[in-house]
Amino acid sequence: MTTAWKTTPTKTIHVGGTSFAYRELGEPGGVPVVFLHHLTAVLDDWDPRVLDGVAARHHVIAFDNRGVGSTGGRVPTDVAQMGADAIAFIRALGHDQVDLIGFSLGGGVAQMVALQEPDLVRRMVLAGTGPRGGGGIWKMPFIVGGAYAKAFLSRKDPRHFLFFPRTREGKKAANAYFARLAERTSDLDTPISRQAGIAQVRAITSAGLHRSDDLSQIKIPVLVANGDNDLMVASEHSKDMAARLPDSRLRIYPDSGHGGVFQYHHEFVPEVLDFLGAS
Repeated sequence: MTTAWKTTPTKTIHVGGTSFAYRELGEPGGVPVVFLHHLTAVLDDWDPRVLDGVAARHHVIAFDNRGVGSTGGRVPTDVAQMGADAIAFIRALGHDQVDLIGFSLGGGVAQMVALQEPDLVRRMVLAGTGPRGGGGIWKMPFIVGGAYAKAFLSRKDPRHFLFFPRTREGKKAANAYFARLAERTSDLDTPISRQAGIAQVRAITSAGLHRSDDLSQIKIPVLVANGDNDLMVASEHSKDMAARLPDSRLRIYPDSGHGGVFQYHHEFVPEVLDFLGAS
């Protein structure tokens, strides 16, 4: 199986009458690593250096959840249902245990998977994300809206403003990130629909206003990572999650924001490989 994300073919599998789009790379066998992506993202939005780096030692699976990209159906407005859909997809592929890497919204979905099906998850990485019930998360739609306005005026992708600090190094990291995304030129995913994006924003807002989950129920090892100045999900939420999870380690990258794990991919990937260990 290929270990180059830019050429990994897109596959589909039917789950309860819905066609799910996914890609897998790395050597099959052992415990696969399932990636859960961010708000408005599709498969093409994963950083190739992160996917390729993890796939060098693990079987990697990335997919579009219900209603996202090339997957059918409609996006639910509840992260718990997103978690249930992710579980159904993983089970449909025939896996009884996986490791999860969830970024941003994907980190919230990963927590739902771990809470709903504790025996399904062996280890989990939560990057640029927060817990359900986290204070201030309901403000994210306003932050996103402001970034989209800046992006329109500057003709840039909103992630220039949402993922990276507007410093010289941050702008350099943003340009490098988008150059890596552009490496894939064929078999591209379907852009996310307006309905899907709105539903995801509603799910995030609802999660922010939800009662807090008892994270002490997640007994597995968890790596929590973020930048030190995350505008979308305050970095303090990462520290809060790490403190509430029974078996966690925390990594905060300096002079970075929501996309800190991409800005520091050269450090993040080895730390993930060390954390996952032998599958």
